[in-house]
Amino acid sequence: MLRGVPVSIPTVWVLGDQLDRHAGALRERVPGDCRVLLVESAAMVQGSRWHRQRLHLVLSAMAHFAEELRAEGFEVDHRFAPTIGDGLRSHRAEFAPSAVLAMEPLKWSMRDRMEQWGVQLVANDRFLCHPDAFAAWAKGRRRLTMEDFYRWQRLRLGLLLDDGLNGPEPVGGRWNFDHDNREPPPRDGRAWPASERFPLDAIDHAVIDRLPHSAVGAAPDGTWPVTRAQALVRLGEFIEQGLPLFGPHEDAMLAAQWKLAHSVLASSMNIGLLHPREIAEAAEAAYREGRVPLASAEGFIRQVIGWREYVWGVYWLWMPEYQHLNELEANRPVPPVFTGGATTEMACVRNVVQHLHDRGYAHHIERLMVLGNLALTAGVQPWAMSEWMRVTFVDGAEWVMLPNVVGMALHADGGRMATKPYASGGAYLHKMSDSCRGCRFDPKQRTGERACPFTTLYWDFIARNEQRLAGNHRMARQVAAMRQLRDLPAVRERAVEILDRLDRGAL
Repeated sequence: MLRGVPVSIPTVWVLGDQLDRHAGALRERVPGDCRVLLVESAAMVQGSRWHRQRLHLVLSAMAHFAEELRAEGFEVDHRFAPTIGDGLRSHRAEFAPSAVLAMEPLKWSMRDRMEQWGVQLVANDRFLCHPDAFAAWAKGRRRLTMEDFYRWQRLRLGLLLDDGLNGPEPVGGRWNFDHDNREPPPRDGRAWPASERFPLDAIDHAVIDRLPHSAVGAAPDGTWPVTRAQALVRLGEFIEQGLPLFGPHEDAMLAAQWKLAHSVLASSMNIGLLHPREIAEAAEAAYREGRVPLASAEGFIRQVIGWREYVWGVYWLWMPEYQHLNELEANRPVPPVFTGGATTEMACVRNVVQHLHDRGYAHHIERLMVLGNLALTAGVQPWAMSEWMRVTFVDGAEWVMLPNVVGMALHADGGRMATKPYASGGAYLHKMSDSCRGCRFDPKQRTGERACPFTTLYWDFIARNEQRLAGNHRMARQVAAMRQLRDLPAVRERAVEILDRLDRGAL
């Protein structure tokens, strides 16, 4: 080698949501046989109104990962560039790598760009079901139900199975214990599992110092793991303290509890610090050892290997058309109360938005039945809602948010994912949360100044979409009930006022 001329070896490009030393193109690599490239893009950092903790999580985790690779002996180019493409081009200009290798990206448009840039892609093994395997499973099926996929996953992965006379059988004789996991929030003032806060180090503070002024939400406080070691601590906490309590109250909402017994592991999975297999196997082991009830273990494993992987599969199966679907022709902007541009007297919304401000997080029922429910019944534009959630939630990603918003929350795909819209009035929120106590709105009223906006908008939503919903057998009873409301004109008049106030941030 000529002095000052770099050796032409391959580059392994690691994206900010692929921070796994033992996955993808980095799996078989050893120090000296490649360089590792990580790119921090100014366009990405400055281009969206990120939650501070969301942006800090990704940037700090990338920087920590770079340091860990250097400590192992790898040559790492952690490059700051105007765009991610500029970072790749300047890296190639400086080092002239023999090839650039990368794991398949998690974003549909990014895969297209990487192929155009001549990047050699290897299979993404950060999930338990590759999109090709999901497409093969889906082929020829009239409906892609998550429950069918989940059972297939259980069998192929060998999780929560016992030997039966005719082959593997589900532990406990049932595949799904969801019916046991719908208890309302307890009223006994019990203590819920706490989470260790990790001390912020020099890397964290350097990232915090360069966060853009446009970022929103509370400052990072060590809640979210930025290294694998921290993520393993969080996993251990959940298995020991959270999982035993998880099942019965996984759908409950409490104003003073931002996570109850939820795992809050999705952010670590989604950037590569934890693998879904190790999480599911840890939950199964805890059940087998008698440390957690079956309903809790099964319900959590279903979230990890069922719903999460199902969302991943349909994202790749249905993109890019899926991002443009808007079956209900919803075109309202994201309400300013969601984005921090207004306050609200709706206690349930106020409480969830506060959780989101404080930690960039709200658990799945708060997302679906408070934020999603209000966006659905108000008619918020699906892509706008998805993008807001992508940059606001610490576990946000396009592959996560698009199916969950377009398919599950806003029914914008016309029922490809969910067989009915997840709309509800205030009665559900009253049952599953403690927010209605002391709220100035009454969940039982649909007209008048004290009418709960959720209740009013629920009936208005059904009336607005009567023709679309009339043919849905799961909505037939609700449509019939709406048609019998004697005060429907007053309900719809009240809905106009509520929607106007929601848009103005005055509700």
